[in-house]
Amino acid sequence: MAEQADGPALDEVVTFTSDLIRIDTTNRGGGDCRERPAAEYAAARLAEAGIEPALLERTKGRTNVIARIEGTDPSAEALLLHGHLDVVPAQAADWSVHPFSGEIRDGVVWGRGAVDMKNMDAMILAVVRGWARQGVRPRRDIVIAFTADEEASAADGAGFLADRHPGLFEGCTEGISESGAFTFHDGDGRQIYPIAAGERGTAWLKLTARGRTGHGSKVNRDNAVTRLAGAIARIGAHEWPLRLTPTVRAALTELAVLYGVETDLTDVDALLEKLGPAAKLVEPTLRNSANPTMLDAGYKINVVPVEAVAHVDGRYLPGGEEEFRSTLDRLTGPHVDWEFHHREVALESPVHCATFAGMRAAVEEFAPEGHVVPFCMPGGTDAKQFSRLGITGYGFTPLKLPDGYDYAAMFHGVDERVPVEALHFGVRVLDRFLRTA
Repeated sequence: MAEQADGPALDEVVTFTSDLIRIDTTNRGGGDCRERPAAEYAAARLAEAGIEPALLERTKGRTNVIARIEGTDPSAEALLLHGHLDVVPAQAADWSVHPFSGEIRDGVVWGRGAVDMKNMDAMILAVVRGWARQGVRPRRDIVIAFTADEEASAADGAGFLADRHPGLFEGCTEGISESGAFTFHDGDGRQIYPIAAGERGTAWLKLTARGRTGHGSKVNRDNAVTRLAGAIARIGAHEWPLRLTPTVRAALTELAVLYGVETDLTDVDALLEKLGPAAKLVEPTLRNSANPTMLDAGYKINVVPVEAVAHVDGRYLPGGEEEFRSTLDRLTGPHVDWEFHHREVALESPVHCATFAGMRAAVEEFAPEGHVVPFCMPGGTDAKQFSRLGITGYGFTPLKLPDGYDYAAMFHGVDERVPVEALHFGVRVLDRFLRTA
């Protein structure tokens, strides 16, 4: 067995998670966020360990932290560890505890960011500080990036870093970040640990319908609201066709072996039924999707407006963007225009490689009863921006979670929280992987 994280690292990950939660870095979009206090906190913890951080901003207060730890093998490709510092809004009245209290109660850390993703930020800090105490150096260079603005456009965060400071990531070929290596209980005694090796692309859309304004009492066949409503109804009702990406094929294949069923990819629906609750790991990424989320039209009840606007959260699979575009052209029709409000690429990462094998081995060492499988994330992360630098991304934030803990509900949900033991497991697994990567 490899050397393990020291005891202080296990204490520190809990403290750091709680402390970071108490620093309110709510990102309301439109530039309404200030990550600098959290960035300064993270930078100070790195500096205490003899790691020299750089603080970088595109916009005042929207701060990113970058640091590099030199490896023992100068010829080895570097690895990027990245986590975002911002969080989505939280209404205190809806929570059992104040969302920015960082309260530690009954072995659980509570608050906004406990899972998305100040826990991973704290793990990274705890692991590298443990290395400093033990005199450990990784084989390959490790670049650490704590980013701003992931919960919006990433323009002040990973996008800014990739576009304006690419030299800081010199040599990085792979990166790891959020949403992977967590315990999924299938309800039948199996513990599955999905590691993300792909992401659907982001296609946030603005739809605009134009028509003829006029009095609300008169017949109007060129009503912009009617035109928009028709387009939105068609988008909401559309059944997207099945599209199996390499990552999803690998996930289905490994799950079929785990459940002892035939891997028949010609009848995916039948295969999913045999997988039971584990089918949830792949169902969101079998197809493109488009969900209408916002509507805006008119200013007075008896006036037909000249324009009506809607927004749609679209996601497309790797290789599915052209299908997505052509389908939206058809569904919106001739009287509704659409454009990308925000667009980011879909990602596909290899699962038959040394890095994925290393992540698998690290999880299995500390969860020998677990079963690691690849999966594709339905949403997106900063890995999209870093992919512009040729960095292949994986979702790897290891957490050993108890049965009944709804991991997916923690993301942007009420009463976000993470067990202390899950953080300890994360530090041990992350430390093991990074020492041997």
